[in-house]
Amino acid sequence: MESRWSFGTRVACAALNLAALALSACSPAATGPAPDAGCTAGATRCTNTTFERCVDGQFVTDTACPGLCDPTYGCVVCAPNSGLCDGTAAHACKPDGSGYVDDVCDGAAGEICDPQSGTCIDACAPEVLGSSYVGCDYYPTITGNLVASSYEFAIAIANTTGAPASITIDGAGLASPRTLTVDGDSVRVERLPWRADLKLCLAASQSLCLAGVQSDGALVAGGAYHVRSSVPVTIYQFNPLDYTHGPSTDYSYSNDASLLIPTNAWRRDYYVASWPHTQTNPSLLTVTAATANTHVTITTTAATEGEVFAAGVPRTLTLDAGDVVELTSRTGDLTGTHVTSDAPVGVIGGHYCAEVPTGVQYCDHLEESMLSVDALGTTYVVNAPATFGAVDGKEEVVRIIATHDDTTLLYDPPVANAPTAIAHAGEWIEIARYAGSFLVIANHKVLVAQYMEGEAAGGGQGDPSLAIAVPVEQFRTAYRFHAPTNYETNYLDVTAPNGASVMLDGTALAFKPLGGTGYQLARVTPLLSGPAHDGDHYIVSTMPFGISVYGYGQYTSFWYPGGLDLHDIPVN
Repeated sequence: MESRWSFGTRVACAALNLAALALSACSPAATGPAPDAGCTAGATRCTNTTFERCVDGQFVTDTACPGLCDPTYGCVVCAPNSGLCDGTAAHACKPDGSGYVDDVCDGAAGEICDPQSGTCIDACAPEVLGSSYVGCDYYPTITGNLVASSYEFAIAIANTTGAPASITIDGAGLASPRTLTVDGDSVRVERLPWRADLKLCLAASQSLCLAGVQSDGALVAGGAYHVRSSVPVTIYQFNPLDYTHGPSTDYSYSNDASLLIPTNAWRRDYYVASWPHTQTNPSLLTVTAATANTHVTITTTAATEGEVFAAGVPRTLTLDAGDVVELTSRTGDLTGTHVTSDAPVGVIGGHYCAEVPTGVQYCDHLEESMLSVDALGTTYVVNAPATFGAVDGKEEVVRIIATHDDTTLLYDPPVANAPTAIAHAGEWIEIARYAGSFLVIANHKVLVAQYMEGEAAGGGQGDPSLAIAVPVEQFRTAYRFHAPTNYETNYLDVTAPNGASVMLDGTALAFKPLGGTGYQLARVTPLLSGPAHDGDHYIVSTMPFGISVYGYGQYTSFWYPGGLDLHDIPVN
C-alpha cells in the first residue's frame, strides 16, 4: 500500500508552489538563461527536468532527471526546504532535496505545523504571532475604580487553538504563581485580587469610595499581573466582572472592561483618551512595562497627584518588567497625554468614575487599552451603541485626538457642528451627543474614542463606558472573541464593507447600509449569554471587517473592541 508520504510529481509541485521556487518540473517557462547567453564555468541550472552544467561557456546536459530538478543539487526527490502539513503531521523536505523528514507537532506543548517549511514551530514565536490582539504574553493592569471591594477584578482567557493552553499568572496581588488550563476553543474566567494602590480605594462600600480616592496614583513595582500561555490566546479584563451579587438591590454601579493587547504588539509611542475629572473622581491613565530598565517619558495635559507631573512638562520614569505607573488628575483631563518609551509598553486610559456628559447622571468607571501611534489609521467607521430603547443607537460622545500637527477631518455623512481641523498633536475635537453612524477620514493618523453616556442622558439603559474605535486599516477577516455571560444584555456591532458576507457562529448576518460610506452595519442582540453558553464566539467574513462588543446590567455597562490587527501602518 502506498504511504501517505509517497508523493509523485503532482504533490512535489504543490510543495514547490508553497515554497515559491521556480523549478522547471512545475513550470515549463522556468528554463533559465538562453544557451547562447554564455555562462561561468561550474555554473548549474535546470531546463525542464534536465540538470545542466556550464562547460566552455555553454550549458550542456549533465543528467536527465526522472522527476524533479534543482538548479543547485541536480536531481532531487523533493524541493529543498519546502514542506507540507497534514493536520499536526509535518512533512519537510531535507535541505539537499534528498528526501523527507516526518514529525508530529505536539499541540500540548504549543507546537504547530508551518505549511511553508513542513516543520514544527512554536505557536508563540514572534514571527508566527505577528501583531494582533492574539498573543501568548499579557499584563492585565488594575485601574482606579470606586466600586466596592467585594466585587472582583477578573480576566477572561479565550483559547484560539484546538490544543489545551497551559496558563501561568503571577505578579500584582498574588503571593505565588497560579497555574491553570484552558481547553482548546474555549474560555475561562479567572478572578484576581485587587491592588489597593492601583484601585485607589479599597473600601468595602461604594459610597465611601464615591467620597474620593483613598490614595492617588503611584509608581507600583510589580503592580501588573503577568499572564503567559503555551498557545495563542486572547484576554479581556473586567473591572469588576460582576454588576450584582445576586437577586438583590446590591449593585456594583461602576464597571467597564478592556481588550488587552499582548506584549508582541506593544509599541513605544501613544496618545491617551481619558475624561475630565468629575467632582472628586479623577481622570487617569496607566503605563505598564514588559522589560527591565524601561525609560518612559510622559507629557501630561493636566497636573497630576501622587506621581506629580506638571501639565505640558515631559518627565521620565524608569520601570522594570511588570511595574505600573498610574497617573491621576483631580483638576483636569488627561486626554491627549503623550507617552513615549525606549522599550515597548502598554497604556490604558480611563477614569475613576466619569459622568458623560459631565453633569449627567450617573457616573461609571472608564478604561480601555490605547492603540499605539504605529497601529493607528486615518479612516474609521463610528457607530453609536444601541439599547432596547434606542435600537439604532443611543447618544454618545466622540473624541478624535490628533497625533500630528495640522490634522484635517472629513465626515460622511456630514456631522453638524463637528470641527474639521486640529491644529496640534495631542489636541482633540469633541462631537457631543451624537446618535448614529458616520465615516471619518483624516489626513494624518488619529485616535478615535467613543464614550457611552449616562442612563439619565437617554436610551433607557447603560451608564458611561469607553471604547477605542478600530481603524479600517486594522480590520480582519476572522475573530474569536469573548462577551461576558453575566450581563443582562450583550450587543455585537459588526461593520463590514458593502458586499461582504459575514457568519457569526455559523449563522449569516443581515446588514443595513451606512448611507454612501461603502460600509454596512449589523447589530446582533441578544448576543448569546447565560450559563448555557461560555461567551466565546467565532465570526468570519469574505472581506476585512470590524467588531465592537458591549453590554448592560443594572446601572452599569461595558464596551470594548472585540479584536483587531495591530500591524504598523506607515506614518503619513
